[in-house]
Amino acid sequence: MITTEEITNTATEVQKEETPKPTRMEPFSWETATDDSYSKDERAKLEALYDKTLNIIADHAVVDGTVVAMTGKDVVVNIGFKSDGLVPLTEFRHMPDLKVGDKVEVYVETQEDKDGQLILSHKTARALKSWERVNNALETQETVNGLVKCRTKGGLIVDVFGIEAFLPGSQIDVKPIRDYDVFVDKTMEFKVIKINQEFKNVVVSHKIMIEAELEQQKAEIMKKLEKGQVLEGTVKNITTYGVFMDLGGIDGLLHITDMAWGRIGHPEEMVKLDEKINVVILDFDDEKKRIALGLKQLTPHPWSKLDENVKVGDKIKGKVIVIADYGAFVEIQPGIEGLLHVSEMSWSQHLRSPQEFLKVGDEIEAVILTLDREERKISLGMKQLKPDPWINAGEKYPVGSKHKAIVRNFQNFGVFVELEEGVDGMIHISDLSWSKKIKHPSDFCKVGDSMEVIVLEIDPQNRRLSLGHKQLEENPWDAFEPVFTVGSVHEGTIIKLNDKGAIIALQYGLEGFAHNRQLMKEDGKTYLKQEEKASFQVLEFNKDTQRILLSHSRINENKSSGKKTEEAGRKRGGRSEGDDSVKKVKESIEKTTLGDIGALSDLKSQMETTAKKSAKKAKPEAEASPEIDSNSSGTEPENKAEEKPNDEGQ
Repeated sequence: MITTEEITNTATEVQKEETPKPTRMEPFSWETATDDSYSKDERAKLEALYDKTLNIIADHAVVDGTVVAMTGKDVVVNIGFKSDGLVPLTEFRHMPDLKVGDKVEVYVETQEDKDGQLILSHKTARALKSWERVNNALETQETVNGLVKCRTKGGLIVDVFGIEAFLPGSQIDVKPIRDYDVFVDKTMEFKVIKINQEFKNVVVSHKIMIEAELEQQKAEIMKKLEKGQVLEGTVKNITTYGVFMDLGGIDGLLHITDMAWGRIGHPEEMVKLDEKINVVILDFDDEKKRIALGLKQLTPHPWSKLDENVKVGDKIKGKVIVIADYGAFVEIQPGIEGLLHVSEMSWSQHLRSPQEFLKVGDEIEAVILTLDREERKISLGMKQLKPDPWINAGEKYPVGSKHKAIVRNFQNFGVFVELEEGVDGMIHISDLSWSKKIKHPSDFCKVGDSMEVIVLEIDPQNRRLSLGHKQLEENPWDAFEPVFTVGSVHEGTIIKLNDKGAIIALQYGLEGFAHNRQLMKEDGKTYLKQEEKASFQVLEFNKDTQRILLSHSRINENKSSGKKTEEAGRKRGGRSEGDDSVKKVKESIEKTTLGDIGALSDLKSQMETTAKKSAKKAKPEAEASPEIDSNSSGTEPENKAEEKPNDEGQ
């Protein structure tokens, strides 16, 4: 019996006998594999012919291809390579009519990917070619077509050769564009005007193409223009100074002053955008291509309608249309204006500006002052409607008459007051007060104050009126004269020292002046100081100039010489009688600014009586008293200028 093991061994031996031994393979060669029927020359020709059927391409190159098939996602493009390439269909959205057989540009991304597929890109090829074409368009100023994609800030975005270019709003058209959206999705012609190589920015213009066409049209239109020619124009733009008109390819300016014979505030009052109106050519410049237009010239001038009977002196009515600093313009007839100067509005000299008297829109009546039909000028006046107040001013304001006036203005030298509308007068600063020392009129009164005045002088012909205020009362210095007699002694306080001397405050609010040499004390070495009280002898009393000269050293000289008399003592003691009277004068002056003339007259009479009594008592001693040293009194001619007190001392 044959076992399984014997059967297996027998099969293995048989298999070994039947399997041939492998032979060594030689390397493959086309020469050995090809049919020996081709000769070497024939084979070389066939190989060259085959090589011509394949294109030699390199990665990242732009080549032309042919669409051989289209699917729902891809486009199959044959570029003459050993295999066809695939391009996403989305890259051909700008070519909605793409079909098999069309020629397209593609960019070789890679010759063979991991799947052995040739990868192409139409978008990249288009971008590279587009940038090259855009640069060439800038150099050659070639006209290019572009699709307006969308609106952006300040302009539009345009697709030019696949590149997004910027179209500024100012470069869309020669006329201002108010709505950019109307250009979206439109294909237009452009010129490349600027390229930023670093940021890959492109700027295009459509306006430059229109301007080129308009230049030709302008040249033809300018040849046909004539002054006085009437044309139809379209309102292109409105400004504050005028209107720009489109005359069919060329622009002209219609200035606001040439729109109407009368005044208008703004051109919008007469025209609106895109309105068609007739205008006349006033002037033009061939070189600068400027045209001046007129509208009012198409209608007759209003002055031609002015009544021939209107003459100077006539009263007319008008409407205030403009107010300036120097006056107002009054329209007396449409297109005819007259100037009402501020000086002709009122007889008053205190009208500061026309706005205080008139306002725009007022209906007024005026008198024609001048009328020039050739120059077309009229001047008007309003104050002439009232009589001139200076005609009878001499009778109404005679010298010595008293009146009430209103303070209107100040100057350093006086006060200007108004007695009535148109009648002004001046009060000199020296005529304001008898006793007060006034440095500036504003220290005495205020604008708008009412003041009593007296007429000192009047000149109706020159319209001048000199007034006084202090003259309304008696001169208080007449009452002080018997008190401050030469040689009398009074107590005083030095209130101010200067280079020339000292100002001394005396009784009753008066002030006197003492030169430096008159301030020496009894010791003969020291001088009186400021705020120091002392006795002073009167060297001079002048009521006209309101000046009192004093001396302290004279008292000391009298003491040292032992010539002090009883009369001098009586003078000191007798002052008490005058003191009461002078105090009454002072009180009278302080109580009223305008003066209580009756009371002052009574006080003056009382002072004169007292002075006469004192003079009788003083006569014997005056003969016995020593003469006043002229050098000490400071009245010698050579020192006259020095001893006259300055304004500060008075």
